[in-house]
Amino acid sequence: MKLFGNFNLSNLFSKKKIDKDLLNKFEELLIESDVGTEMASDLKEKLKNEKIGKEIKDKKEIFDFLGHQISKLLLPYEKKLTELNKSSPSIVVVAGVNGVGKTTTIGKLGKLFKDDGKKIVFGAADTFRAAAIEQLELWSKKINADFVKSDLGTDPASVGYKTVKVAEEKKLDLAFIDTAGRLQNKKNLMEEYKKIFTVLKKINPEYPHETILVLDATTGQNALNQVEEFQKISNITGLIITKLDTSAKGGILLAICKKYSLPIIAVGMGEKESDLHPFSSKEFAKMLIKN
Repeated sequence: MKLFGNFNLSNLFSKKKIDKDLLNKFEELLIESDVGTEMASDLKEKLKNEKIGKEIKDKKEIFDFLGHQISKLLLPYEKKLTELNKSSPSIVVVAGVNGVGKTTTIGKLGKLFKDDGKKIVFGAADTFRAAAIEQLELWSKKINADFVKSDLGTDPASVGYKTVKVAEEKKLDLAFIDTAGRLQNKKNLMEEYKKIFTVLKKINPEYPHETILVLDATTGQNALNQVEEFQKISNITGLIITKLDTSAKGGILLAICKKYSLPIIAVGMGEKESDLHPFSSKEFAKMLIKN
């Protein structure tokens, strides 16, 4: 995964000195890479202030400089996995549109916490798809987690309710509630999503402790729309970005951070159980600018 897709960044910095023309091209390239106009302007200014008119002895110094700046910009948005388990039980709702890898992400999150000795329950509140229920149940068996489900088509909020009750009664550490992979522009589906939060807050006003939004890096600017719509229903407390093992440029993450100041919990780099990694601004920056 590269910020600049298949573009060879070395070509842009083939000159011996950085001038205004190069800076403008650099800004255009950033915008094309889904970084967003504000973040592109910020990075352009930082490069301008530091390097304009100076001789470039080695292109590596440019890559190092950009990596450092991107890492610095993203550092405030790092959110440690341990922050998901500050209460007992910690109730975590996981949201996202169809196809982002939400259910798989829940399974991987559960495994990370299970490996750390935590007691987990999964709630299959995506009651519209049998495949989603089955997939989450397989994950529960794989990591030996408790599992709550209902019949296909059951009210999703009732599954959320049952999941929380199991977590409370069994004194579990975390409850992960899967929600239907609804499209954020479907009003009736978003109302059902909203109902889950209404029911949880009736049990305890502090529920859910966390609402994680899973985003697909390949969707580009559409990810910004998804954040905006889901934020209207419930306060998003963290993001997980999937499919960064693809040709996705990944720049959208910078645009989201700039616009919404949302924490990033983890990134998905593949299909294996071990391919969900805690977010590191430094490591992410390295991936973005590698050429």
